[in-house]
Amino acid sequence: MLDKMKALWDMKKKMEELKRELDAVTFEIESHDKSVKIAMNGSQEVKEVKLHGDLSTLKAAHLETAVKDTFNRALKRSHDIAADKMKSVTGLNIPGMFS
Repeated sequence: MLDKMKALWDMKKKMEELKRELDAVTFEIESHDKSVKIAMNGSQEVKEVKLHGDLSTLKAAHLETAVKDTFNRALKRSHDIAADKMKSVTGLNIPGMFS
């Protein structure tokens, strides 16, 4: 019984460390046309959104699509980072757990 409690405690500590690591990882994803750049951390918090170029010449629909696509790619990247870190902590590779 004590072994199981210790194992749970150890896992809790590892998960807290994983959360700190994900919070510390920051990356940027840029739209294909370079009009939008999103900075996000491994915990999926948007840290910054930058719009480049002359916004008066961009059509709203184009900008909306660029923001949506860039944000979705940033989310996917954060899922990949979290899955890699989870694998290193637990030793498990659970497909689809973060995607």
